[in-house]
Amino acid sequence: MKKLLFVLLFACAIVTSVRAEDAPASKEKPWYCRLWCNIKTTWNTGEIEGFLPINTWHNRWVYEHSKAHTYNERPWGLGIGKYRMDADGDRHRLVAMVFQDSHDKPEPTFAYSWQYLFRKDKTVRPSLGLMAGITFRDDYDWVPIPAILPVMGLDIGNFSIENTYVPGLGGNNGNVLFTWLSWRF
Repeated sequence: MKKLLFVLLFACAIVTSVRAEDAPASKEKPWYCRLWCNIKTTWNTGEIEGFLPINTWHNRWVYEHSKAHTYNERPWGLGIGKYRMDADGDRHRLVAMVFQDSHDKPEPTFAYSWQYLFRKDKTVRPSLGLMAGITFRDDYDWVPIPAILPVMGLDIGNFSIENTYVPGLGGNNGNVLFTWLSWRF
C-alpha cells in the first residue's frame, strides 16, 4: 500500500510540475498539459459555485437487502467550488465537498470535472462528463482514494442537479448513485 501511495504522489508531482510553456511546440499539447492548463485556468478565472449533497442511493440489486437499509442515504454536507465555461461552452470545475458517508462519518472529496453541455444556448441543458479526484474515508484509515467517475446532470439557469455512479467491487461496497445540487453565483 505504501508503494502505491508513493507512486501516486510521484505521478501527481510530475503532472503538476508541468507548465503549459514547457509543452512541445506541436499543434496538440499532451493530455496532461491540457488538463493542468484547464485546472489552472479554472482556479485563476473561475466563478464561485456552491454544492449541496442530497442523496446516496445504494444499489439494491447489488447490496444485501438487510445491509442496504443500515446505510445512511442522506449525505448532509456542503461544498464550494470554482467553475468556468470554455470557448466551446463546456463547463470546467474544481470542487471541494464534505458530506456524511454511508456510515455517518465525514467524507472530504476534492475533484476536477469537465462536462459537455447539450443545448448550450437554452435555459434547460442536460450535461455529461467526467470527474477525477480523491476522497478520504474513515473506514479506509483516511488513505486518499483516487477515482475517475462519470457525471451527468440537468442545468436550469444557474441551478443544477447532478449525479455520479460510484462502481463497486462486488458485495456490499461501492455501487452508489450520488446526487447533489449546485448553484452558480
